Amino acid sequence: MAERVSRLSTEKAVVIFTTSQCPMCHTVSSLFSELGVCAAVHELDKDPRGREMERELARRLGRAPAVPAVFVGGNLIGSTVRVMSLHLAGKLVPLLKGAGAIWL
Repeated sequence: MAERVSRLSTEKAVVIFTTSQCPMCHTVSSLFSELGVCAAVHELDKDPRGREMERELARRLGRAPAVPAVFVGGNLIGSTVRVMSLHLAGKLVPLLKGAGAIWL
């Protein structure tokens, strides 16, 4: 399952693993959309192997719940707190530019 998560995490400049009913997943996805990012979003509760991927993401994050899990440029950035911290510190947009996710 680690290989599948790794493969999916590099399919676009920004990849977000979510579940369809998670409010924080919606918040993080909305933030990227508002920044002009066209992220690949994988809703794990709609994937037949979603539970296995969620366990792999929890292992990588070192905690559960494992969603949202955000990858930028193929690198695991983290979950909601990390993404929002980067954004508030003014570091998210430069990170996204560096990954080719936005061209502002």
